[in-house]
Amino acid sequence: MTNLPSGHAQVLDLIRTSVARDGRFDGLAAGGSLLTGDLDRYSDLDLVVVVGDDHHSAVMEQRREIAAEWMPLLAAFTGEHVGEPRLLICLCADPLLHVDLKFVRADELERRIENPLVIWERDQTVSRSIARTEPSPLAVDPQWIEDRFWIWVHYAATKLGRGELFEVLEFLSFLRSEALVPLAQHVRGLTPRGVRRFEQRAPDLVPLVAGTVASHDWDECAAAVARCVEIYRSLRGQLSVPIGVGAEAEDASVAYLDTVVADGPAPRSAV
Repeated sequence: MTNLPSGHAQVLDLIRTSVARDGRFDGLAAGGSLLTGDLDRYSDLDLVVVVGDDHHSAVMEQRREIAAEWMPLLAAFTGEHVGEPRLLICLCADPLLHVDLKFVRADELERRIENPLVIWERDQTVSRSIARTEPSPLAVDPQWIEDRFWIWVHYAATKLGRGELFEVLEFLSFLRSEALVPLAQHVRGLTPRGVRRFEQRAPDLVPLVAGTVASHDWDECAAAVARCVEIYRSLRGQLSVPIGVGAEAEDASVAYLDTVVADGPAPRSAV
């Protein structure tokens, strides 16, 4: 970890030193770009703090105060909105840096998507927990996407027909992050990471996916939704393992979208 940007190295050292001298904690590990080796000056620090069983409840109640002792903390909130209440999302000052701290017991490391990078541990607590099980990496389920995609297309078409372009723009982003880009990564054999660093990981696909990005313009939104359908069909056709295609739902949703596009934008009504 000698090639870390100076700000990241400084904050990581502060946290490592604080954790190591506090008897409530048994280890510190890292995931994200620190684990994969592509951390740069714009990256977050994704850290896993291993808490001793006897101290877990108290630590979870005091996470914000503890984080403020480890680094110059500007703001912090917990991660319920991403389904991870163990997570404390922090903004650190001097340097200004996003730091994710996930507080876990050692046995919770046995259920994980990747093997974290051990930064520090007491009595090999982290290493032993990791050694007990194999990670279960995130995986894309093409059938899951197919079972939902045509419902999503119909939904986007209804918003387009009503002229709710901000809704359409938000939904286009959803389709990219939840369907198109994960499926493209699956077809390429890449680890799914949503749209994160997609420009670097699959540069040849960027012009294709860029066609799903629209401005607040009805015609652009209509073209972008249609482009999503085109891209999805192309990616589905590249799957190495066939899936069950919802042909009736596909035909009905695409026909509905075509009708909405042919009808054009609805007249604006007063609010």
